[in-house]
Amino acid sequence: MRDWAKARRERTRHLIELGGLVQKAGLVDLTDDDRATLLGAFLDIAGQLRDGRNTASGDLKTRWRRAGLHLFDAEKEHAERKEQP
Repeated sequence: MRDWAKARRERTRHLIELGGLVQKAGLVDLTDDDRATLLGAFLDIAGQLRDGRNTASGDLKTRWRRAGLHLFDAEKEHAERKEQP
């Protein structure tokens, strides 16, 4: 496979995975699939990270990461329980 084709497939897979995260977070339903609203929310998040805005309970990025890892772990445990007889 050519390098450009491989890079294109990797980029496409990455974008699909990001879209899956938007769906998994429930944002598609919560915004009635309004892409302008989603983009505005993402721009707000980017601004918060760019400006280094923090909250009293700690760094936003750290809190968001912790919440995401918690959901991934919960889903993994659920899938493992489902596979057991």
